Amino acid sequence: MGAHSPYLASLDEAGRKALEQRLWERQSGRCFISNELIDLVLHAGQLEIDHIIPRADDGPDEENNFALTLATWNRRKGASDLRVARRIAEFEELQKTAIEQGERGANLGHVLGRYNGAKAQLRLRRCDDAVEFTLSEIGKNEIRRVSLYKDPLSDMEYFFTVLPLEYLHHDDRINPRPIGANIRGLIEEFLQKRPQLHVALAWWSPQTDGCGPVKVFDGQHKAAAQIMLGMKELPVRIFVEPDTNVLLHANTNAGSTLRQVAFDAAVMRHLGSSLFTERVRQYQTIQGLPEDNYRFSEKDLVAFFKGEHREMRRYIIGSSEKWVGGIA
Repeated sequence: MGAHSPYLASLDEAGRKALEQRLWERQSGRCFISNELIDLVLHAGQLEIDHIIPRADDGPDEENNFALTLATWNRRKGASDLRVARRIAEFEELQKTAIEQGERGANLGHVLGRYNGAKAQLRLRRCDDAVEFTLSEIGKNEIRRVSLYKDPLSDMEYFFTVLPLEYLHHDDRINPRPIGANIRGLIEEFLQKRPQLHVALAWWSPQTDGCGPVKVFDGQHKAAAQIMLGMKELPVRIFVEPDTNVLLHANTNAGSTLRQVAFDAAVMRHLGSSLFTERVRQYQTIQGLPEDNYRFSEKDLVAFFKGEHREMRRYIIGSSEKWVGGIA
């Protein structure tokens, strides 16, 4: 599409064709979103050039920030950032494969399999109030030592560390759920450089020859989103030789009877108002409008911040009367 692009608007037909050719070569002849092959002749009229990082997110209006896509993928992407659309298309392929294999959908195990994870097992050595281990299976032979803690309520021992994907496995017994549609929101969140607020939870018990897999049972959505954005290792809290039936019961209750909620409706309205105000200011800045110019509609904002229609609706409901008078 290349919406809101003075650069693209300035190109004549020959200039646009030349740009398509350069982008096609840079992308090895494949659609930036779906990775499908593009034929510049057979797909003529079915191609679009769009910003990788949207202008709304301070993406530059220049060739290095453009990508060539198949129009069908670009129009269905549902996200303004092509990097997000690319990851969602990849996840949809994993989802399709999992369902074809008779599973309910893709889970963390499928994502780890795609990104070379779940290959190694860990050997631990207890040392009083610490554990020691190496990552020798991937060539990292130095001995690592981390503190070992004990939860006085559950009597379970655990430690915190950062592990490469090769050492992480998915526990489909404690967490059999497939990854849901909110993977998109998490990818967008991490792409905006917002930090992970909850580390993945896992457990370890020795099996063959004192080694055992580190099995992740909680936080699979956050883990999967980060992996799909290129993270090669993740922080994790690991329970050591736990009663996995207790973990199963706790994890089930967390998502059912407890139904933990972070913010009440009043707090969410306040947050929504602040976010809406931020978007208005951002729109004014990019469009070169003075701060007291509100001669634009909600439709203008939604068109500019593509992929945020639902969020914009939510923002405006909680916004102050100051905005209601200027934006319909």
